[in-house]
Amino acid sequence: MEGAEVFRHAVDRMSAASRQAAAAAGWALDDFDHLVPHQANARIAGFTARQLGIPDDRQLHNIEHVGNTGAASIPLLLAQAAADGRIKPGHRLLLTAFGAGLTWGATTLTWPDPNP
Repeated sequence: MEGAEVFRHAVDRMSAASRQAAAAAGWALDDFDHLVPHQANARIAGFTARQLGIPDDRQLHNIEHVGNTGAASIPLLLAQAAADGRIKPGHRLLLTAFGAGLTWGATTLTWPDPNP
């Protein structure tokens, strides 16, 4: 594999998918409380956030604690961020991923209240 090319491809595709997901939700990128990226690589997540103009304080990450957890990275990050209070009910989240087979995607959600 061509590492630099895959890196560029991942950043470009995650950024484009994120913009499409935000547009489909009717939200601007500034409307999100947090970017929740797939974390196979901290540099890919960081570059994607920069391409989207999302500042550090609105990015969630835990790769420095758990490493590359593959397809589980977003669910694990959501669980940890909810448990430690970084995500609160009503927060708008932008989830984006790039994975095996050179696949990618993004979605939006509003974090639910666990005790409605």
